[in-house]
Amino acid sequence: MKIICIGRNYANHAKELGNTIPTEPLFFLKPETAIQPKGHPFFIPDFSNEIHYEVELIIKIDKIGKNIEELFAHKYYSQIGLGIDFTARDIQEECKAKGLPWEKAKGFDGAAQISRSFINKSELDLNDISFLLEKNGEQVQIGNSKDMLFSFDKIISYISKFYTLKIGDLFFTGTPAGVGKVEKGDILKGFIGEKEMFKVVVK
Repeated sequence: MKIICIGRNYANHAKELGNTIPTEPLFFLKPETAIQPKGHPFFIPDFSNEIHYEVELIIKIDKIGKNIEELFAHKYYSQIGLGIDFTARDIQEECKAKGLPWEKAKGFDGAAQISRSFINKSELDLNDISFLLEKNGEQVQIGNSKDMLFSFDKIISYISKFYTLKIGDLFFTGTPAGVGKVEKGDILKGFIGEKEMFKVVVK
């Protein structure tokens, strides 16, 4: 099972970090061991002083595919979830400054929070999915799929040029503006519309 993450898929987030707007999907991988066990607290790792939350819509692949045309990409997924791409921002910036890969800032144990449940896409307007993240009861990130630079179908088609997609693969589809640091004691809640998708306690 692969966890494929799309970076800079919301222009406002790219701008808040001072990054350029991509002209094609930018992606990286997280290992399966990055998945945060459901219901477990998130423990801030001792190698970073700046762990950031990044809430993202997740699509789950349910059909094997390779070199998928964008026109047919919608046939390869049926469920939408929500998650957090936890990022060691200090480690990431250090790696970027040296021109080095930054997977260790994104793929550490617990770095992929995934909602307990997924929503069938037939229940959603894929071009207008509102989602948000609350931190200690305050809304810190608000997003909508209509603001993605690259749609779900575009992402699937593009990535399938490089990787064969398999059943169970997960796509983190990018985060909107508002990312920030987590502290011990924080409570993070993610919502699609009004439906609570996850709750994470930070320790």
